[in-house]
Amino acid sequence: MATAISLAFSLFLTPVFLKVFRRIGWGQVIRTPEDIANPSHEAKRGTPTMGGVIFIVGTIVGYFAGTAFGGSTPALSAILVLWLMVGFGVVGFIDDYMKIRSQRSLGLSGWRKVVGQLLVLVPFGVVALNFPNRLGQYPASGYVSLFRDISWLNLFAFGAVLGWILYLIWISVIGVATSNSVNLTDGLDGLAAGSGVFVVGAYSLIAFWQFKQTCVNAGTALAGCYEVREPLNLATVSAAFAGGLIGFLWWNAPKAKVFMGDVGSMAIGGVITAMAILTRTELLLLVIAGIFVLSSGSVILQRAYFKITRGKRLFLMSPFHHHLEMRGWQEVTIVVRLWIIAGLLAVSAVGLFYVDWLVQV
Repeated sequence: MATAISLAFSLFLTPVFLKVFRRIGWGQVIRTPEDIANPSHEAKRGTPTMGGVIFIVGTIVGYFAGTAFGGSTPALSAILVLWLMVGFGVVGFIDDYMKIRSQRSLGLSGWRKVVGQLLVLVPFGVVALNFPNRLGQYPASGYVSLFRDISWLNLFAFGAVLGWILYLIWISVIGVATSNSVNLTDGLDGLAAGSGVFVVGAYSLIAFWQFKQTCVNAGTALAGCYEVREPLNLATVSAAFAGGLIGFLWWNAPKAKVFMGDVGSMAIGGVITAMAILTRTELLLLVIAGIFVLSSGSVILQRAYFKITRGKRLFLMSPFHHHLEMRGWQEVTIVVRLWIIAGLLAVSAVGLFYVDWLVQV
């Protein structure tokens, strides 16, 4: 129900939002051909942007309506996902608004953007490791996780003070890296939104499987059960977000009628970050969100190679999808093929997650 409501919200109300966006002048800012290596992007100037607001609102409406129709109540774990989604979205909104207001492609500086993300991540981390439920479960964990907590990677092994420092640094690295990786991927029509559907959808499946195999429902500590708190709510909120992205993708697919902007890409990064931490699958994130890792990794490799070789380039342009553009690939071809890669990586991650459960039982 949450997915259907969120999808319908984005699918049918996007035209209404677009009229408002055009009226208040929220149009995409593109650098001039002299400033950008790919002049073909100049044709996208003026396309309504900041469309991420649509699926953010759609997710909130879908989640709360879905839980109400299902006779359930909102849970802390899901509220934390919404917190990162909205908080990161606000940082992206400020960045987008600065670009539109100045009619330049430069918004928040890199460090200011990171500071904004940290201001959202630190309260998330503090709340996630406090406020246990009646069973003593916390939303997050003080361990580094892969398919579940890794017992020998306890961040609090050397005391509470150092543990809190390590824990906040760890979740901050995950959040900043993930959100900025999604932001880098958002360079072609539909690429980030379509890839986000696969990634968030995979997390919804993982959370639902954790709900079916939860140690709470088992009553006894069955082999392979999960200690994740409120997994059904996590599955619901992530499914609502995936539904909102699908509805938005209808209008964002090539040729896009609206762009998500940094408000949207940052929100996607926030949801993925929260789901990785709260489902205790932090290291698995590298596979599930591998398509986003590809974008940020190509930028890192490009800069490193440029410095090492004193001016030579590994790619014609980074991130990698722009390299393919410079090689002459059509935009829609790049997007669809990267969607395929995103889907394969997400399915592979879910498969690995399931294999771990089989090994446990």
